[in-house]
Amino acid sequence: MSVIQALARAFAWAEILESGQIGSISELTRVLNVDGSYVTRILKLTTLAPDIIEAIINGEEPDGISLARLTRSFPEEWSEQRTPFGFEGTRA
Repeated sequence: MSVIQALARAFAWAEILESGQIGSISELTRVLNVDGSYVTRILKLTTLAPDIIEAIINGEEPDGISLARLTRSFPEEWSEQRTPFGFEGTRA
């Protein structure tokens, strides 16, 4: 799966949860028939800084950005996300 596909999936799942269509991540994993840790990792992509998401969508991400790298643990603070992912020169 591409990073863009994963981002789209993450935001779609978040909308489903936020709208109340599905009440919990556990229920979502059952409906999707996927592992709960996978759903959690993909949903975490919604917490990336907006400028990082925009750069990825526009194909302007630094070399080395992969879904595996993005779904590892990363800082919650947007300002702290840029360096680990190679976005030192960008700002929100």
